[in-house]
Amino acid sequence: MELMSIFALACYLLAIGACLSRLLHHQGPDKRWVLGSALTAIAAHGVWLYQDIFISSGQNLSLMNVAALVSLIISLVLTLATFKLRTWVILPVAYGFAIVNLAAATLLPSHYITHLETRPEVVVHISIALFSYSTLMIAGLFALQLAYLDYQLKQKKKPLFHPALPPLMTVERQLFQLIVIGAILLSFSLLTGFVFLQDMFAQGKAHKAILSMIAWLMYMTLIWGHYIKGWRGKPVIYATVIGAFILTLAYFGSRFVKEIILT
Repeated sequence: MELMSIFALACYLLAIGACLSRLLHHQGPDKRWVLGSALTAIAAHGVWLYQDIFISSGQNLSLMNVAALVSLIISLVLTLATFKLRTWVILPVAYGFAIVNLAAATLLPSHYITHLETRPEVVVHISIALFSYSTLMIAGLFALQLAYLDYQLKQKKKPLFHPALPPLMTVERQLFQLIVIGAILLSFSLLTGFVFLQDMFAQGKAHKAILSMIAWLMYMTLIWGHYIKGWRGKPVIYATVIGAFILTLAYFGSRFVKEIILT
């Protein structure tokens, strides 16, 4: 398993190098090298994670494994998106997070054994929650990309018009599409949590529900403000990043303290 993890890490590094080395080249990054090494890394990442989650005693949904799973989803989605969208700027960031999370899961193993086969409805809730979080994290990356393009535009930098960089308005449109999809999934995540989880507001878990609802309210307000009031620019970028941060605290805050700091 460790060899599989090391192989995935090496391929992620190769993908980052292939992307950054030609990011400002007049033809952009070499797609074959980036996508080939990235998809190989993602496959190895998935195999390692499957073996570490599905063990004989149940499913090991430790904090590190869940973080590595989120990184896997984000890396896969953004890699596949390159066939339609120009996501080259944010690919190294996504792969960098995957490296950090996969390395942490390998070097700092922990266990949080569950038995999801006895509660299929919880599997539905967890799956929706993971996809909503991953989608909104990708929206956060798009917001950072939007901020970078906006800065380049104001500085009148030539790289702004590089073929590897998408148009500003295109990124803004894609950002709000991601926010809408993520907010819908987050709505279903909260709904299934209320329906299937009796201890959603129990001691030690209430903060997750409260923070998730605060993030949901922020995203819904952002959607309303953009489509009804025409909100754009820096307020949108700040709100998207803050919403992603709040959601990260909701999903991982207390578990990080319990599983990493206090162990």
